[in-house]
Amino acid sequence: MTNCLFFGDSITYGEYDGISGGWVDILKRYCHSRYQENRNEVNVFNLGIGGETTAGLLKRLDVESNVRKSPDENLIFISYGANDLAILNGEQLVVPEKFRENLITAVSKAKALTEHIFLISALPVSERIDGITVASGKLRTNETVIAYNQIIAEVASVSRVEYIDVYSIFFKDKENLISKDGVHPNEHGYKLISEFVKPIIEKYL
Repeated sequence: MTNCLFFGDSITYGEYDGISGGWVDILKRYCHSRYQENRNEVNVFNLGIGGETTAGLLKRLDVESNVRKSPDENLIFISYGANDLAILNGEQLVVPEKFRENLITAVSKAKALTEHIFLISALPVSERIDGITVASGKLRTNETVIAYNQIIAEVASVSRVEYIDVYSIFFKDKENLISKDGVHPNEHGYKLISEFVKPIIEKYL
């Protein structure tokens, strides 16, 4: 039995996808369907929390992981950045160096449970809100997204864990894959992420 733990913010949770419930829930249904075909049991846990940053992740990663630990195989996916990089009331929620430090700490904690750890890039934002303060009071830019993704990739390399670059598959067609709020994927975007991540999980089915 393999347990897959997906930590993240509202994009991991699947916000704004009233059709499929987001990319993690798509993967959950896929794994359950394959188990019914007498494949290996793979459980998917959606641990996304809207608005969360890496600071919030560090407060719960140990507890959330330990209560869902499989005696066999475990995979941990960590997907942050969209809130960390945001500017609210003139201040960045998590500055770059703290973001790096938090990710390194999170990977270290995760390695106490498994060697199968995956860091996922942040998504681009729509041109409609690039550099614009939205209703939530947050301001994001694609320039900052790129900078934070560089940190994620560097931490993955130094920590010897896998980096999943969903930013690149979104960027060229982002206006058709992101919802009207300019931040979250629409149902097509969520499906694209699930298809991109699916081959990793299929190795365990």
